[in-house]
Formats: sequence, structure tokens, C-alpha cells
Amino acid sequence: MNQDSHLQALLSLPALSGPVVSRDGRHAAWSWSRLAPTADVYAAPVNGSGGPVRLTETDENAYPVSWAPDGSGLIVEQDTGGDERSVLHLVRLERPGELVPLTEERPRFFIQGGELHPNGRWLVYAANLDPESGEEDEVYRVFRQDVKTGERLVLATPRRSGYLKPRLSPRGDRVLYHRSDLDPAGRQVWITDIEGGEDREVLNFGPEAKVEASWLPDGRRIVFTAEAEGRRRLGTFDAEEGRVRWLIDDPRRNVEYAFAPPGGPLVAAEMREGRLSAVLVDPESGEESQPPRTTGSFVPLVRVREGEWAGLLYSSTQPADLVLSSPSGTRSLTGLWERTVLRPEDLVPAEDFRWRSVDGLEVQGWLYRARGEAVGTVVLVHGGPTSVSEDRFNAQVQFFAANGFNVLCPNYRGSTGFGLEFQEKIKEDGWGGREQEDIRRGIEALIEAGIAEPYRVGITGTSYGGYSAWCAITRYPPEIVVAAAPVCGMTDLVVDYYSTRPDLRPYSEEMMGGSPEEIPERYRERSPINNVKNIRGRLLIVQGERDPNVTPENVRAVVKELERHGIPYELLTFADEGHGISRPKNLRVLYPRLANFFREAFAQGPGLG
Repeated sequence: MNQDSHLQALLSLPALSGPVVSRDGRHAAWSWSRLAPTADVYAAPVNGSGGPVRLTETDENAYPVSWAPDGSGLIVEQDTGGDERSVLHLVRLERPGELVPLTEERPRFFIQGGELHPNGRWLVYAANLDPESGEEDEVYRVFRQDVKTGERLVLATPRRSGYLKPRLSPRGDRVLYHRSDLDPAGRQVWITDIEGGEDREVLNFGPEAKVEASWLPDGRRIVFTAEAEGRRRLGTFDAEEGRVRWLIDDPRRNVEYAFAPPGGPLVAAEMREGRLSAVLVDPESGEESQPPRTTGSFVPLVRVREGEWAGLLYSSTQPADLVLSSPSGTRSLTGLWERTVLRPEDLVPAEDFRWRSVDGLEVQGWLYRARGEAVGTVVLVHGGPTSVSEDRFNAQVQFFAANGFNVLCPNYRGSTGFGLEFQEKIKEDGWGGREQEDIRRGIEALIEAGIAEPYRVGITGTSYGGYSAWCAITRYPPEIVVAAAPVCGMTDLVVDYYSTRPDLRPYSEEMMGGSPEEIPERYRERSPINNVKNIRGRLLIVQGERDPNVTPENVRAVVKELERHGIPYELLTFADEGHGISRPKNLRVLYPRLANFFREAFAQGPGLG
């Protein structure tokens, strides 16, 4: 199979994201990209009685947000070209393709969440909208909107911006949401009533401790995870009695998140050395049990019958899929493998690879070995940084491996999946600290192991991965990193702070230890734009022109500096993309461009230095 046909085959594998289960537990909805020019929403019965039904078919990406309370349809969001200014629509199962707008077209503000009240008339969401002026604001508020008249009622107004994640109770009488008023590093849980008359804090474990919560189906209790003493604890909270009950409180366990499926036990997603391992927890007794065994990571989403669960299954050789799993076996609910000529054996499996960083910290990554003789190595750095590279299918990784590149996906300090203590270590230095040395030492470990060669290592990644690529090419000699292709990566952390979405600024403050006004020297020191004169390797800058997260201002600023210092660079922009490149037509341009860029840099070798 040649490069073009192989790329076409990889991009024929639909990329599944955002699965949500209806409240009655009968249907699951998700977004599939790469089957069409944009991502679309599909739904299917979880018992396997029918195949997927396509619910949206438009020129813009569509993603599921939440189900209508009666399970007859769901709210989906769409933006324009990746600008993240979402419009919420309602689509009914019996009327696929018919999108009923619930919020205004081309909004001047950003929306978080969106849930429909049982009365079918009220919509609850958060938005950075000033209700008096109708203009965009720095602070996000919780709104109740009448979908017929458009009238909005402010239910809650936090003191500072953040990600509120409003959740309407199953009974429709209260709204759970999150605040970070006390410290950017912390998160507390609040509840307001549906009339906005009572707004109170219900879960607070300290100003710098994060709590993540959602409703149990009884509409009275909350399931939550809370940070404490270097770990996360899992518990329930009775909102009427004000009582907390701990279900998992063990420093040896790493619970990443938890949720309450309809009609079943709680699901606690644990990560063990970068691999997901879910456990089922009875909220009454605290008794734990295991979901059906599968090959790969399995997130149970809803119990279909006793011992049988519908859930999300994935690995490096198993693209993410919704499956029905029981002790007797696993079968796809979507027919994923029927949509491609590829088979699992055509994909390169992930290998566990470990090394020690500059301070002795053990760091893990996933290594994918090239098909045939390797022409070089590409380091693909995950974004976040509060995220993780898993043993999970990635079309870009598979394309690189098929074209002769070894690929390393490092889980540097700050990554999730290795415990809260490991995750929090990135804050000791702030962005651009020892986590970048974790990546460098990973490259050196590959060279020491004979897997990589000097002058034949390139680096790429999106968002924080793009920032890491900038750090590498501006700090490391070409024998370590000879070429970098940052995608939507921060270049000037001050420019990024002031140009990004307002709800993302607290994250920068948390990671850096303050705002640019408070610690200007750290922001200056950690900004790659101030070190571009050190670049001795090849540089390809990739950017989505509608990106509201790491905005094109980052590119405009760094290009001026590159030209001022006479540093050559290549620039690849996409007018119809936001934060990351996702449309299949653009990936058909990006992936071969990256492969050719790295291949040419490796062929030139030490001459770049």
C-alpha cells in the first residue's frame, strides 16, 4: 500500500469522541469525524438491536452535549470553523438532520455545557455574557434560558472566570456547578436552585484542591472526586442532608474521574501506569466489582443486562469504538471495522518505554516502531499538559510508523495517569521547566538504546505539545532535535494569556504560579519567542486561523522575531480550523507535509548545525 492509499485508509477509520448515554439508558450518542468533511453526531441503541443513525449532516463539526430528559433527542453544539463560539441545537431521534437552534447564531460569547429542563422549555448553560449589555464578559455566569422567548435568567455569578460545568439535577430543581473563586488551582462545588434564589457552596476541600462532581440519578446525591494529600478520593454527597460518604480513600489508588451511569453502579476510572482500569462501585454499600474483561482499555458507560455493559473500548490497534461487552465476548455497536480495509494487524502496537529524568524521576512513554528500516524518530508530545498519552489508536502515529519513523509519545511530569503527585510536579517549576527536560531525556534514552540516532530526531505536537516543540527547537542542539513542527503552540506566554479565552486564563495562572503582572520574569523566561535566535534546526509552524485557545497572535508575534533574527521557517495555516487540525481534507495535507519535512531534515543531518 503506497503512502496515499495508506493515509486514505487511516483516515477512513472514524474517530469517535464524546459518547453520552440517554437518561433512560437505552441509547448512546457520539461524534464521528473522518466519515465526512466534518464531524457528525450519531446515535444507536446500547443493546445492539440497531445500527448507528446519523443525526447531523452540516458543513461544521457537531458534537453531542447532553440528552433531552425523555431520551427523545439530544442537544448538540456547532461552532464556525473551529472558533469554539458554539450554537446549541436540539435534534430528535425520529427527525435526523433537523437541527432546531436553541441559542443565537454566531454568538459573541462562549458557551459551556447545555442541558434541557424536564419541562422542555428551559435550557441551562454557562456563558461569558454580560446580561445587561449583551456583550462578551470576562466572567462566566450560569444561565437559564427560555428556548421559546430567548429570555435569560442569571442563576449564579462566580467572582472569577473558570470552567463551571453546570449540571441540571434529574428532577430539574437545582443546578450543580463549579467555581474557582478562591485560587486558580482549586475548584469547589456549588448548587443553585432553578429560580436562582439560593446559591450555596456544598463541597470545599481547600482553596487549592479540585473537586469534580455530577448528579446521581436520584437527583439528591452527588458523586465526586476530591484532591487530598497527593491523591484523589471518591465519595458521594447528600445535598439534602449535607452528608459526605467516602467510597475510595486509598493513597495507593489513582482515581482519575467517576460518574453515575443510569440504572447501575458508579464507574470509577482508575489509571495504572498510564493504562485505564475501570472499577464498578455500589454507591450504597461501597462494594466494588469488575466490568467484563476486554483486550484494551474499556470504559463501561451503561449496564444493559446483568453482567453485560455497553462502553468505550480502545487501544493502539483498536480505534475507539462503542461495544457491548459480557463474559461471553465483545461486539461492536457501530460496525467500525466494516468501514475500512484495515485490520488490527495492520496497525503498530504501543510499547511501554521508560527512562529517568534529570532529577531521577521515572518517566514513561509509548514507543511505536517503524515498519521496516527506520529513517528517523518523531517525538509526538501530548497537549494539556493535564492530559496523557495512552495505548490508544492515533492516525498520525500510525502514518509516521508506516512511513519509516519511530514514534515516542512521552508522558512528562504534569501528565495525568500516574497519580496526582506526578501530575502536580509540573507546578514546581511552571510551564517550560523540568517537564521539558523529561522530554529531552526521553530522546537521549532512545539514542542510548540504539532506537534513535543523533541528528535524526524531530518533534511535533498540538497546543502544549506545540509549545514543547517550540521549547525543544529553541533550547536543544540539533543532535538532540533537528526539526520541530509546532501545531497551535504557544510562543509568547504573555500574548497567549491575554488573547486566549477568558475561562482558560486561570489555568495559565495555576500552572505558572500567577499572572503576567505578578510574575513577569517567569513568563518572559519561559516564552520560546525570546530564544528563537538559538534555533539551529528546521522549523515548520502550523496554525488554525480560527483558534481562540492558542490564537494566531502567537504566530504573528513569533514570525516577527524569526525574521528579525534571520531564522528561516516554513508556515502552514488552515483557514477553516481552530485549536488543532481535524478536518480530513486538511489532514491529507498536514500528515504528508510533516513526514516530508522530517525526512528532509534527517537527510540533511549535521549540516543544519
